[in-house]
Amino acid sequence: MADYAILVYPSANRVYTDSAPELLAAELAVFGDALGVPLTAEPARLGGVDYVRFGTDRPLGERELALLSNTSALYALFEVTGELLRPVPITPLARFDDDLLTIQKYSGKTNELFTRLLVNVTALAAGATLDRPLRLLDPLCGRGTTLNQAMMYGWHGVGFDVDGRDFDAYEAFLKTWLRTKRVKHTATTGAVRRNKVRLGRRMDVEYGHDKESYKAGDTRTLSVFNCDTLTADELLRPASVDLVVTDAPYGVQHGSHRQTTLQRSPAELLAAAVPVWTRVLRSGGALGISWNTRVTPRADLVSILDKAGLAVREGGPYDRFEHRVDQSIVRDLVVGVKP
Repeated sequence: MADYAILVYPSANRVYTDSAPELLAAELAVFGDALGVPLTAEPARLGGVDYVRFGTDRPLGERELALLSNTSALYALFEVTGELLRPVPITPLARFDDDLLTIQKYSGKTNELFTRLLVNVTALAAGATLDRPLRLLDPLCGRGTTLNQAMMYGWHGVGFDVDGRDFDAYEAFLKTWLRTKRVKHTATTGAVRRNKVRLGRRMDVEYGHDKESYKAGDTRTLSVFNCDTLTADELLRPASVDLVVTDAPYGVQHGSHRQTTLQRSPAELLAAAVPVWTRVLRSGGALGISWNTRVTPRADLVSILDKAGLAVREGGPYDRFEHRVDQSIVRDLVVGVKP
């Protein structure tokens, strides 16, 4: 037997900090399923500080520890021996400085620790390894928190958002950040047209994690469309993305413009959009959505994924991610895998 303890990452959001140990314990169970090493995790207080403790039937190997290094709220990892904590080196997949995730501050931003959790759970449900270059689509990308997490992991990213102000803000941020960090890249912005009809705008970025990678052609791509999310299957090839990961709308700002009508109900939007997103998802890929349960009951969202032909992951850790964000938002996540 081996016993470990994770020091929980301190979040600036006090409400999320209170939820983080329980969320991390559920996330660890998903990691354990992926590793084939059952992880029995639970929050614990050691010396008056919040940890999450978990046990395994044997000491974890180097690759297993490398994967666990990417759990969302992990700040430091220790092996527990009696009353002593022995630090265990961690090697997260951090391709860039973490200010790529943290520097943007704006109303409505999804907590970056929860974003990583949602990305992790979706990828692991699909049986994907985090250390290979997947292609992630966020079809309601806002100002790019999920896309930035994809960049941190060394993945390709695609985003859609109908809000022109969010598109402009993310374009300005990303281009400035890449220049400031002296990341070798190319970036272009232009109009999107189909059959002579202007659908919106797009930004395309190609970059290397370092100068040597860029010169060798070992690059990653990021494309962001300022277009209706319901056009995703018109602008992307079928079965061209490995993961669809998004934070579903809490209000009208993430709506969909079709026939100049703004969809105000998240359930209506998702009922129309999930089949579109599923068409661009490869077989074996996964779709992960977080949403406000006060607006849409879990059973309704599961039904939408079922009707789109996705196999919803339920039971065990997948039923343990509900948590309070504020008085009007209780957030949960659901993951479906495309057969």
